[in-house]
Parts: sequence; structure tokens; C-alpha cells
Amino acid sequence: MSTNQPVPATQAGDGDVPDARQLRSILITVSIALMAVIASATGLNVAQTHLAVEFDASQSTVLWIINSYTLALAALLLPLGALGDRLGRKPMLVAGLGVFGVATVLSALAPTAEVMLAARVASGIGAAMIMPITLAVITSTFPEQQRGKAIGVWTGVAGGGGILGMFLAALLVDVADWRWLFTLPVVLILVALAMTLTSVPNSRETSAHRFDTVGALVSVIAVTGLIFVLQEGPERGWTAPATLISLTVGVAAAIGFVAWELHRRDASLLDVRLFRERGLSGGSLTLLVVFGVQAGIGVVLFPFFQAVLGWPGLLSTVGMMPMALAMMLASGLAPKLAAGIGARSTMVAGIALAGVGMALMALFVSVSGGYVSVLPGLLAMGVGMGLSMTPSTEAITASLPREKQGVASALNDVTREFGTALGVALLGALVSAGYRGAIEGRLDGIPQEAADTARAGVANAVEAAGSTGPHAQDLLRAAHQSFVDGWQHAMWAGAAIMGVLLVHVALFGPKNTVADETRPQGLGKVASAEVG
Repeated sequence: MSTNQPVPATQAGDGDVPDARQLRSILITVSIALMAVIASATGLNVAQTHLAVEFDASQSTVLWIINSYTLALAALLLPLGALGDRLGRKPMLVAGLGVFGVATVLSALAPTAEVMLAARVASGIGAAMIMPITLAVITSTFPEQQRGKAIGVWTGVAGGGGILGMFLAALLVDVADWRWLFTLPVVLILVALAMTLTSVPNSRETSAHRFDTVGALVSVIAVTGLIFVLQEGPERGWTAPATLISLTVGVAAAIGFVAWELHRRDASLLDVRLFRERGLSGGSLTLLVVFGVQAGIGVVLFPFFQAVLGWPGLLSTVGMMPMALAMMLASGLAPKLAAGIGARSTMVAGIALAGVGMALMALFVSVSGGYVSVLPGLLAMGVGMGLSMTPSTEAITASLPREKQGVASALNDVTREFGTALGVALLGALVSAGYRGAIEGRLDGIPQEAADTARAGVANAVEAAGSTGPHAQDLLRAAHQSFVDGWQHAMWAGAAIMGVLLVHVALFGPKNTVADETRPQGLGKVASAEVG
């Protein structure tokens, strides 16, 4: 275990716990900063066609503009989270907000695709400075008995904020211009910066060990390689040379990182020995799967709304809102439930509900049923994910010492990013494979050229139907039903994955502990009683 000695997590080192008003201001500040980061991660998805026209760019270039942000963010989370622990969390947050704000303004004004790409990479760097610090500020500042509620708010923003940001971005793109979608992050950053300077206390660690530079560099290589594979594999092909090289480099670097961190032991960037603890391993695995499912659902839902139901982009985003709102509400309720029945039981209940939600969508989704056929599943999934995310996040942060909360928060965020990329790749591939397998037997009588186009995807089939004359309705019916078949395959696979996770967490998840209300509040380790 680390021998680092933390500096008290208070402004000016006076040792006082912030009062209720100060804690509320701190929570609002970090939530606003987090919302800016999350909204920027999803906002550009609704403007892909606008980017292609504006910059005369290929689809590959547009995807790089979008994915470069996530790649830079994920790769730098661990090193910058650790630096925030050492240099001071408030200075790191202020610097990150500044970098992120300037880069966001440059993105809004970018005259070329090259400038846009560079600005998005810079935005990702700023986001990597902000995101782990927002959670670390909570875990290092809030008294133990109030920490769960604050983490519930944080996870609600992290889970549902992307969908809310996408909705506002779609609204701005529809009523104004795609460049205006950067307005929201800029406003949020300015507000967060002003509140950080006045409300957020500083905290940092002093260490007897030098910063683990080798571990930091190897972690960047490992995360970059593996995230690149998950982002580019579906586009380039899983056996493409670039994909295989990236996979090899990523896996080799990940193995090297583990070996190096075991060698460094207490001086490591991340003490990988802690993964033997049930809280860290169970919480990380749960977040990986839950965020993977959430991201994969987005891949499935938007084509269903737009290509099958014929909804415009803004209405499609509105269709996702019930799941986002349910998730945010459940994240706020999760700490109370965990206090009553324990963290593991709360996680199990959430995972079970999310799995039921996927099963409901697999059972009842239909072309004729439309949105109503998927709404119950969306609501169940939202509640389930909200209940499971908060105790999982708290289990991760509680597994590392307080002076390593920047690293703990970064690990939480890296896990979420990996889950997101993995979910998009896996569920997207299952839907595509299911669609291709189902439509093959439904193309009899369709002109050859239109049939070949329809095999590429449901959106391609809808576009091709206009040129098939009397066969248009037959082609549309075939494409719509084939997409629903692919949807069902993906949802059943997701439900099965959630079932495996449920068994794992029930048997090996974090201990079922509840807070001892008779103990005074403080910043130390929580008093707890095992309940099962």
C-alpha cells in the first residue's frame, strides 16, 4: 500500500470540514465541469453530415474528428489524474478548464478539417485534466456519510449527461448552425471556472517517491492502442493491418504496464495488486459492462428511430431522454438504497433491472409497435444502470487511499471509456450481422443493384427504396424487419452478458456494508457493518 502522506483536503490547510453550503457549491461546480466534458464527447455525433459538407471531408475524416477527442481523453486520464494528486487538484482543474475552453472555441471557429482535428485533440487533453479531478474533489472533500449522495449526483451527470448534451446539440444544429453546438460547453466551462476559483478547496499529496513516468507513458500507449482497435476495427476491418498492429501494441503495452507496476509496488502509478480487492475489481467490471451496454443501446436506437420509424434527428434524441432521466434519478436514489441493503445488493438489483430492460426490448420490439414497444425496456434499463453505477463508482474510489483519489477517479473514467468503446463495437457488430443474415432471404424480386445496396445496412436500404418503383414497399418492409431481427440478437446477447455479470457480482462483488450512523461524520474511513 502507498506510503504517501496526504495534505488535508481543505482550503488553506485549516483542517476544517466545509459546511453544507460550501459542499453544495463544490458539488454544483464539479457537476457543471463534468457536464461540459460529457456533452462535448457526444455533441458532434449529431453534426456528422454538416462536418462532411463544411470541410469537404470523407466519412473517415469526420469519424477521426469525433473519435480523436475520446482517444486523447482516455489515453491521458491516468497520468493526468496522478499529476493532479501531486500538483494539487484545484490548480489542475483550473488549468484543465482553461485548456478545454480555449480548444472548444477553436473547434467552433475551425476553418479546416486539420484545425478542427487538432482542436479536438486539445479538447480531449483538457477533458482528461478535468474529468478525474471532478470525482477526486468529491472523494477528498466530502465527509464519508455524505460522499455517497455526492457520488450519486456525479454518476447521474456522467451517465445521463451525454444524452442531454446530444439533445441540446441536435436542437442547436436544427435551429441554427452546427458551430453553435459548442456554445453550451463554453458557457458551462466559464461558469465552472468562476465557481472553481471561489468554491473548490485545494488538496494534494506529498510523496516520498518520484512520479512513475515510465508507467504513465506505457499506460498511454496501452490505452491508445486498445481504444484505437475498438474505434477503428468496425470501420477498417478487424483483420486490417492497422487494426492488428494496434491490437498487438496495446496488449503488449498493457502487459508491460502490469509488470512494471508490480515492480514499482508502492511507488507505482496504479497499484495493480489492489485489483484483488472485491470492491475495485467488482466495481470496475460493473462499470465496464454497464457503460458498454448504454453506448451499444445508442448504436441500436438511433437507426431504429431514424431509418425504421422515420424520425428526424432531434426527435430521435428526445426518444432517448426517458432512459437518461431514469438513470439520473436512480443514481441519486442509489446511495439511500445502498445504506439500507448494502452496496452489493444495490448493484445486483441494478444489474438485474438493466438485464430485464434488454430482455423486454428483445421480446417486444417491432416495426408496428414503434416507440411504445421499446419504452418499458428503456425505462427499466435507465433505472437499473443508475442503481448500479453509483455503488460501483464508490467501490472503486474507496479501494484506493485518499491521497490517490485522482488515480482512483481516472481508473473509474478509463473503465467507462473502455466500456463505451467496447459496447459500440460489440453490439454494433451484432446488429449488423443479424441484419445481414435476416435480409438475405427477403430480397427475392428486388432489383439486383438495390438489393446489393440494401445488404449494407438499413439506412442504405431506405435510400435505395426510392429507386425501385413498385418494389419500394417490399424493400422497406424487408429492411425494417431485418433490422428488428438484428436488434433482437444484440439485445439477447446484452441480456446474457448482464446475467453473467449479475452472477459474478452476487458471488464476488463488494462486501455488503452499510454506514454506521452512530459514528460522527469525518473524512476518515467509514465505519461499517457487514449485512450479508
